[in-house]
Amino acid sequence: MDNDIKVAVVGSALFAPRDSGRTSLEEALHQVTQAALRDAGMTIEDIDGIMVAANDQYDGRAISIMMASGAVGGVHRDILSTPSCAEHAFVMGALRVRSGMYATQLVIAWSPLENQNLPETQRLATDPYFHRPLPQDDLAADALLAVALEANVPGLRKAAIQVTESNRHNGTYAYPEYAASPREPVLIERSKMLRYPLTEGMVSAPAFAAVALVLAGDEWVAQHPQAQVAWVQGMGWATEPAWIGDRKLAQLPSLQAAAAQAYSEAGIEGQPQFDLAEVADATGYQQLLALEGLGLCPREQWVAAAGDGRFGQDGSLPVNLSGGALSFNPLFCSGLLRITEAANQIRGRAGAHQKRGARRALAHGASGQAMHYNTVVVFGDQPTGVPS
Repeated sequence: MDNDIKVAVVGSALFAPRDSGRTSLEEALHQVTQAALRDAGMTIEDIDGIMVAANDQYDGRAISIMMASGAVGGVHRDILSTPSCAEHAFVMGALRVRSGMYATQLVIAWSPLENQNLPETQRLATDPYFHRPLPQDDLAADALLAVALEANVPGLRKAAIQVTESNRHNGTYAYPEYAASPREPVLIERSKMLRYPLTEGMVSAPAFAAVALVLAGDEWVAQHPQAQVAWVQGMGWATEPAWIGDRKLAQLPSLQAAAAQAYSEAGIEGQPQFDLAEVADATGYQQLLALEGLGLCPREQWVAAAGDGRFGQDGSLPVNLSGGALSFNPLFCSGLLRITEAANQIRGRAGAHQKRGARRALAHGASGQAMHYNTVVVFGDQPTGVPS
């Protein structure tokens, strides 16, 4: 691999219609692909390879990439699929460009709503003897994580509710057409209990979306000076044991490892400094745990930080200006959406929630039960190093 090749996001698109039933999945994938290509100033003929993230169980079909190939332009073109999570498709696409074998890559993922029993589908990912009969779906795993954290941090429930309220506020500002409605803290806490301690108001319902990104190497960028780019300054990814009983849920060593890898590659030493961050937030508890794993907020400060505005729109480090998954939750591609949002902030393409003067941004995606997979990406307005 030629590590001297720099990679940039040069185009992106999100397709999230209010009524997903009016558009077939093939039509959605074609639309989001074409929109991302237009944003990059390309056509499909400019794409050397395609990275697809697809989950057969969520789709309810075998080998989803076969269905998607035509819609995303994969006919007679190199195409590869990863079923683990959408953020891994981004990592693979970036590594393919860095290898020197590809000048450009299209990265695409989607999260459908056609599955009639999503919890049962999620249970299929657990071991068949101990966990599957419990039942243990993603919501149950998130609840176990929340219980573990509440036992470690006094007053954490109130902080998690404040995080939820803040993200929902951001979401209605960033994407008022489809973000979840904000609720008063009392309604978040006292709504229907789903899996203790998580209430209906503390999570966001699954949503349909398709996300696409266009990646290019530094040679392509040099030949297209008009392109709006976000440089990938560093990446890291790590995985924890799949069996939840083998893990300490109040800790997240895989995220610490992924962050250390990304920060080292980006030349970040000491306390990391970013203009904004987009982090995994399936629940408010997860966002706070993620901020600790990313080295941005130790748990001793969680309760204070949730209420003092440091992670708000005008704070020292705005977090999830897009509203995050607590506002809009396309389950399978939520991590890729966090990456897209961070990249668009650097590209100046974040729309109504653009952070003025953003020059370095952090993206974090977590997937699997209780944040099993963790991926970290550092974006900047320069190919390497701390922005000047």
